[in-house]
Amino acid sequence: MLSSQKINLSKIAAKAITPLSFRTFASSAVARNVSINLHQGSFESYNCDAPSLEVNISKEELVRMYKSMVVMRRMEMASDGLYKAKLIRGFCHLCTGQEAVAVGMETALTAEDKIITAYRCHGFTYMRGGSITSILAELLGRKAGISGGKGGSMHMFTPNFYGGNGIVGAQVPLGAGISFAQKYLGNKAATFSLYGDGASNQGQVFEAYNMAKLWELPSVFVCENNRYGMGTAANRSSANTSYFKRGDYIPGLKVNGMDVLAVHQAVAYAKEWTVSGKGPLLLEMETYRYGGHSMSDPGTTYRTREEIQHMRSNNDPITGLKQRLLEFNVITEDEMKAIDKAARVEVDQAVEEAKASPEPDVDQLFTQIYQKEAGVKSLRGREPEETHYY
Repeated sequence: MLSSQKINLSKIAAKAITPLSFRTFASSAVARNVSINLHQGSFESYNCDAPSLEVNISKEELVRMYKSMVVMRRMEMASDGLYKAKLIRGFCHLCTGQEAVAVGMETALTAEDKIITAYRCHGFTYMRGGSITSILAELLGRKAGISGGKGGSMHMFTPNFYGGNGIVGAQVPLGAGISFAQKYLGNKAATFSLYGDGASNQGQVFEAYNMAKLWELPSVFVCENNRYGMGTAANRSSANTSYFKRGDYIPGLKVNGMDVLAVHQAVAYAKEWTVSGKGPLLLEMETYRYGGHSMSDPGTTYRTREEIQHMRSNNDPITGLKQRLLEFNVITEDEMKAIDKAARVEVDQAVEEAKASPEPDVDQLFTQIYQKEAGVKSLRGREPEETHYY
């Protein structure tokens, strides 16, 4: 049972560490906005101009980015523990190390913009409004799971987010279809279709490029290049590892995906590009996963421990933003420690809530398969004589 002190901290966390809200710190009272110059190598462009290296952003937004990344990492660490305890079964793909991509993207978008991605989707689900409890419960296969009680890490849906697609690269043409609907309906919004370097060679990805360019759809194709497709290094699977140039007739931009501000700047640029009628754009987010492809992969047979430690020590997205927050006097060390502590308490409480949720009823296996309007009255079960009626 939580102590009264921890309960108070969790209440603070609930208010302060949601991706859709932020708290103003006393240190931000003097000057609300700051101007930060990104590193010269933050962007590389192909057939388009690069975004400005100067980022003007509020201190509140910077703190919100930090909080979101800290919570996201805590959530993935909790998932790691739950998997090792055999409470999460099957597949589990964590985004530890890649937090800057999801957080930087969301802070540059609105609720009207759409995101569709594959199975490394926990962070995106959280940033799109999913609660920590619902995400963890989904992984545990419990009723409180975000997909409505079905359970399983392959089904995560929130409004304007379509995650957990398990067929490699299959979400990319779906994203093109969503952006077609946006253009057809006259919505001033964009669709961001994410895929990994391992999926980049799929034929359906190039088919989606072609359709998006033919119809000048508001599509942003985002390759999360974490350097390894499962257990294969990018240069062993791809003849061309300049993924941002893969669109050929579609302009592209390579982004430092370990810097949340570079991601934020690039995604804001990409959205303006597409909604202004210039057609699709391709982004390559250079990032890195600290763990293996999935929890069943130790991630050390095809890369060295020294490489992983080097990335953690020199390119960690949370540490990088933390240094900026202190450099620009956005936040104090004590306030930062309070955020870290509140994040730990909030995630720990969410773990207990998810574990306390019961498993779905067996009859849920045969629900939500067809829309009611389809008029389907029965569904055949596993055996010929097994039929389920609605």
